[in-house]
Amino acid sequence: MDPLDILENLDHVKPAFQPIVSAVKHTIIGYEIFGRYQSDSEWLSLADFFHDADVPDEYKVEVDHHLLQLAITEMVQSGTEGSLFINRNAKQLLINGGEDFLHTLLEFEKQGFPMNRLVLEITEHDFEERFDVLNHLLLYYKTYGIQIAVDHVGAKSSNIDRIRQLKPHILKIDTGIIRQSSPDVFQDILYSVSLLARRIGAKLSYENIEDDHQLYFAWKNGGHYYQGFHLARPSFTPQLDDSLLINVGEKVLGFIQREKSLVKERLAFALACEEKMKKMPAKWQGPETADAFIASVTEAFDEESFRIYVCNSDGQQVSSNFRKTDGSWTMETDQKGSHWAFRPYFLENILHMRTWHKGILSDPYADIETAEMIRTFSFPLSDKYFLFVDISYAFIFDHDFLLIE
Repeated sequence: MDPLDILENLDHVKPAFQPIVSAVKHTIIGYEIFGRYQSDSEWLSLADFFHDADVPDEYKVEVDHHLLQLAITEMVQSGTEGSLFINRNAKQLLINGGEDFLHTLLEFEKQGFPMNRLVLEITEHDFEERFDVLNHLLLYYKTYGIQIAVDHVGAKSSNIDRIRQLKPHILKIDTGIIRQSSPDVFQDILYSVSLLARRIGAKLSYENIEDDHQLYFAWKNGGHYYQGFHLARPSFTPQLDDSLLINVGEKVLGFIQREKSLVKERLAFALACEEKMKKMPAKWQGPETADAFIASVTEAFDEESFRIYVCNSDGQQVSSNFRKTDGSWTMETDQKGSHWAFRPYFLENILHMRTWHKGILSDPYADIETAEMIRTFSFPLSDKYFLFVDISYAFIFDHDFLLIE
């Protein structure tokens, strides 16, 4: 596709609108626009044109301006509500200090399209180029009500600090990463992005959703907006809610029922563990007999656990480690005296157990020694001493309700 052919035949260029769906109302809240070029009877994507580094930025700006004008005119004339998501790279925005783009938007505002309906998407890798200047410009745009979205978040962890400085309204995550990365890698990326979103007050938007699994993933991991071919393909006119390819509300209801079932099973498991402790014939007599007490507990948790120990309320281990190896329990006396209060949520969980006098099942986490994903069942033996039963990965893997967080 020759860039000059596109520039000289703008009457063959049209915007396509892809709906963006709200997780709150399950309705369309806006549209991202993509460029299409008519070649003979076929409409081709302009993605290659915009991503080609050899195409002059002035060409891209002119085509982008044409697409934006057509898109806004369509939305104003049809009375279509919602936001318009548009993509711009740093080089385009910084032309003439960003004033050209702002002037264009002011003209559209006069036509009845206020700037607070516009979402400006910047890809994360754009931060590599003249970030201080770009950051200043985007903050300036925000004063006009323009919303800022950062696309492909997580591609480079080194940009986390820059995103924090900018404080965009939306962080967009490509669900295609699920297909390209291992689950553990993606979860690590997502954890960092989710934490960043909470701290800066940004909404998470998941794009390129292509199946129910990715939609479920987006819903379960705090997605405020959903977008992708599974919900709707781009079209030359803004679509209405009833034109979505799936009923998002019904899908989410199914996710809710599944999640409630998993939570119910986890609660039942925790209660079963607690009942085992309450029915133990041996009673807690204090730290002096901690090892003897655990020896009487191991049989009750022989199927689930691979390690059991006791700590005091300050996180100091007062027993040996009882570890299951090749089907037999052995003592690791050298672990007595270890300190574990530095672990996240340790002290908080201790206080919860002390207050409610109930056991707690942890979320999945990577064990320091084995690096495997495990859970821990914790139980209050008294106000000062607490039993920790580490659930093995093999047991968790065989029980889906424990494997899925």
